[in-house]
Amino acid sequence: MQKIVINGGQPLRGVIPVSGSKNAALPIMAASILTNEKLELSNVPDLVDVKTMSLVLSSLGVNVAKSENNKNSITLQYSDTEKTIAEYDLVRKMRASILVLGPLLARKREASVSLPGGCAIGARPIDIHIDALTKLGATFELEKGYIQCSAPKGLTGNKIELPKVSVGATENIIMAASLASGETEISNIALEPEVIDLINCLNTMGAKIELGDNRSVMIQGVKTLNGSIYSIIPDRIEAVTYIIAGALAGDGLKIENLNIEHISNVLETLKTLPVDIIFDENSVTVNKSNISEGIEIQTKEYPGFPTDVQAQMMVLMSMAKTKSVIDENIFENRFMHVPELNRMGANIEINGKRAIINPCSGFRGAPVMATDLRASVSLILAGLAAEGETTLNRIYHLDRGYEQIEVKLEACGAEIKRV
Repeated sequence: MQKIVINGGQPLRGVIPVSGSKNAALPIMAASILTNEKLELSNVPDLVDVKTMSLVLSSLGVNVAKSENNKNSITLQYSDTEKTIAEYDLVRKMRASILVLGPLLARKREASVSLPGGCAIGARPIDIHIDALTKLGATFELEKGYIQCSAPKGLTGNKIELPKVSVGATENIIMAASLASGETEISNIALEPEVIDLINCLNTMGAKIELGDNRSVMIQGVKTLNGSIYSIIPDRIEAVTYIIAGALAGDGLKIENLNIEHISNVLETLKTLPVDIIFDENSVTVNKSNISEGIEIQTKEYPGFPTDVQAQMMVLMSMAKTKSVIDENIFENRFMHVPELNRMGANIEINGKRAIINPCSGFRGAPVMATDLRASVSLILAGLAAEGETTLNRIYHLDRGYEQIEVKLEACGAEIKRV
């Protein structure tokens, strides 16, 4: 089994390009089911999750072709087959596989999707997806671990209020409603940049989707969608991860190909620490920073502080001279990286959904084990700042969301290798 070995304490200099957003690419790939025409996507990250989604879509009749000249460009074309079953062996590997449910219902009027898998960071029930699709006219039953759904008369627009903000449910319902008859109004939607990217892509395909006020969206269903040529947004979580790496060990570390607006919520927090950041139009340069006072953070839905940055921030906040606090309000089981960080010298206490990060004297290299995607990268960050050697095991989590992370970091002076 592969692992990553880091010899910490090396200054990071050079340029790290941010890859395309995984969480934007996956739903947009699923949207290929909504048309028989080609969907040509660029800036698609070369990740395990993207490969898994490609396999799921291929099993449903989508031809997924990677560009011979650019590994980050793919073309998808749905062949409108009778295949409507997303099998367990594929879906179990990635929760985002549920995103084929809405498009299949809209195109084929039936779908059978295995209950999804993914990182074990807490319950992420799909009842929100099912309840919303029911309001569009679908019927559901759970049989042998599969969600069996049908809409023999097609989907019909309706008013839907999501009981809680959910990125996946928002994306699934928007895709389904794009081909429903009549108008759909969804309130209490997620507004993450990845959701907006999906909406923008669908509109280039001929959808009629318009954002409203107070977390609402209006969708006027159309009979067919066309193909499109579309570029995926940069990955805001990857961008912030490398900015934090710069704050821990940077010596003029430049992070480029990012969208400043998408990470402005995190940048405001980093300024208060303060982190030494120099801004340019589509890039930032970061230097190792002396973190003075601790802060309090609450993870929230966008535009609040993202839960996907919580683990990385915990590493940086461990270097503050006073206590910091993080309240995790999105997932109830997302502190599994804490025991591993403590093994490396952190002093973090957990009290329910609250993490208390006490000052530590620095990180020390140790063998550690990743428990989920963001936990994996938090341990790499600690390893970069640590004295001595850190060995990270179970790195298959890492490969789901960070494209060639060891290659990007090694090019900037890190002593890091995959073995």
